[in-house]
Amino acid sequence: MGDFVSSILVWIKSTHIQQQVKDVDYAGLFTNPWFLVPFIALIVYLLYKQAFRDLIIIIIFVALWWASGTDYMQTLTVDGILQMNKVLPVVFGGAGVLAFVIYMLFGRSD
Repeated sequence: MGDFVSSILVWIKSTHIQQQVKDVDYAGLFTNPWFLVPFIALIVYLLYKQAFRDLIIIIIFVALWWASGTDYMQTLTVDGILQMNKVLPVVFGGAGVLAFVIYMLFGRSD
């Protein structure tokens, strides 16, 4: 089992996924019609089907993606040292969002 996990980690490292995510041109992505048209179509479809739960979850993921690229997130570590006064709000905010998503998925009935 350990060999399987290590081979997956080696494969992920060889694909340079972390660097690709870091190098994404957000302005270019949200002005690219090949991304924007299907994304807007998905949003309109979810509004038409009144799937507000799914729409809210997509909005949360887009907001988390945006927030991960802010200057605040880049300064969570300084010289390899974790800044606890900056990490704690992120942890508690993430716990709150996670609790909200769990409530939406399992706590409510449609």
